[in-house]
Amino acid sequence: MVSWGPGGPPPTRSGWRPPPDGRWVRKAVAHTRGLNRNRQPLLKMIFKGAASTVIRQMPEYPLHQDDERMINDAAIKPNLAKLTVARRIAAATLAMWRHEEDYDPSKQKRAPLPQ
Repeated sequence: MVSWGPGGPPPTRSGWRPPPDGRWVRKAVAHTRGLNRNRQPLLKMIFKGAASTVIRQMPEYPLHQDDERMINDAAIKPNLAKLTVARRIAAATLAMWRHEEDYDPSKQKRAPLPQ
């Protein structure tokens, strides 16, 4: 057990919570890296490659337009914009698989820009 003094851990420190008996304990935090707990680097590489293809070769697609909008209007770094596109492709792929549908670009709504 870590001793934090009379006030417990600093309030900004995540992962700690006071239980009813007043002792500070570390709460269970689900740490994920990549797509899931197993990481799946191959799937991550596939989706990032798909995002690269959309960004470089498909200017008429909504995901490409969102990438440009994120970089130009919101001043998001290109690598983070690409990662956002990859995550949206992964989400669309999962939804298509779940609902047994074909891809429809019109279902790709514009992502809201961060404030």
